[in-house]
Amino acid sequence: MSRITGMIDIRSVEARTHGRCLVQAPATFGPHPLLVGFHGYGENAERHLEDLRSVPGTAGWILCAVQGLHRFYAPKMKEVVASWMTRQDRELAIADNVAYMDRVVASIARDHEITRLVFAGFSQGVAMAFRATRAGAWPADGVIALCGDIPPDVRSEQPHPWPPVLIGRGVADPWYTAEKHQADIQFLGSAGVETRAVTFDGGHEWTDEFRSAAGRFLGRVLDSPRA
Repeated sequence: MSRITGMIDIRSVEARTHGRCLVQAPATFGPHPLLVGFHGYGENAERHLEDLRSVPGTAGWILCAVQGLHRFYAPKMKEVVASWMTRQDRELAIADNVAYMDRVVASIARDHEITRLVFAGFSQGVAMAFRATRAGAWPADGVIALCGDIPPDVRSEQPHPWPPVLIGRGVADPWYTAEKHQADIQFLGSAGVETRAVTFDGGHEWTDEFRSAAGRFLGRVLDSPRA
């Protein structure tokens, strides 16, 4: 793909790269439910796996923390962190990320029998969770969205219907505002989505209150008949 801007020919060239995810499976024999999570900007898979582990009831789940394809060093700490995308070549980046998510789940499904599939996202990872749910190859049984809004590209008709959604924000969150949260709740309601909204004491972060809500949500997913 290329386009001409003045005298500059801007070309988008497909390149192969490798992503990274951390998978933790229960010690018991399967089958098991699978929780796939996407971290926020400037985080990594190790940190996000700890967030997933902290949700009550996940000891019986296969946990997968997916790391963004765009790695960089965190300032001062020199820790390797990642992001999901920028506004540059946005549509191409979305397609790359959805294909990446599909391959992640496929790699786990080759080794484990999966009974349920839930996608979870924090901050920038929320958009990835919704894209995996709506545009990916694997139908999901639920979405957990913390401190991030629904991206416009999944609001239109997509290959998969909406599963139940848990969507939360902290009252002191300066980025995912109350207005954005309410707009997302209203959109989900208008689309007929089973929605559980949580507002908790805290900011742009995981808190025990939200972890408890996420644990209850996962319990309901397990108790519900699969579509």
